[in-house]
Amino acid sequence: MFELTVVEEFSAAHRLPGTGGKCEALHGHNWKVEVRVGAFELDKAGMVIDFHELAALTRQVLAELDHTFLNDHPFFRERPPTAENLAFFVFHNLGGRLAGDRVRLVNVRVWESDRTAASYGP
Repeated sequence: MFELTVVEEFSAAHRLPGTGGKCEALHGHNWKVEVRVGAFELDKAGMVIDFHELAALTRQVLAELDHTFLNDHPFFRERPPTAENLAFFVFHNLGGRLAGDRVRLVNVRVWESDRTAASYGP
């Protein structure tokens, strides 16, 4: 399978109540989101998908999170806004935006720092 990766960023604040640590307090991150897609066949242009198209679709999903307090977002009212749940959110919101059956979403990885990340994939 051919794979392609794009990386986008957004900034947002959150709290993680019940964790028993400093993350219970309000704090923020410059989140980095890595999106991997794949296809068994390339399109007529010889691509999985155009990098710019995938980046634009990813930015559409991240736009509703950028410069927000994540705990106030409807998705995170039922679950904490952890890196794991952010990866799940992006995966499911981006997957429906990919046209056709040829390109599939392989994995979404969300970095909250240069050394810590969580990912979600099927």
